[in-house]
Amino acid sequence: QPMYGCELDEDGSTRGHYQYGYDGMDFLSFDKNTLTFTAAVPQAVLSKNKKETNGDSNYWKGYLENECIEWLK
Repeated sequence: QPMYGCELDEDGSTRGHYQYGYDGMDFLSFDKNTLTFTAAVPQAVLSKNKKETNGDSNYWKGYLENECIEWLK
């Protein structure tokens, strides 16, 4: 159950988030400033490691800071 989005404030500042839930509980979250995923439960560590090594970090940073913001303009 992915949940992601971005915000564009009147002053031009932006924010973005990406998180993933499983069975109604937090599973993974992404920090676009550090390009890291945080595993909310031990079962998410494998997914965290995979996402950090397969390019997902750069994809989500780019999406949240660029493409997502463009949709709001």
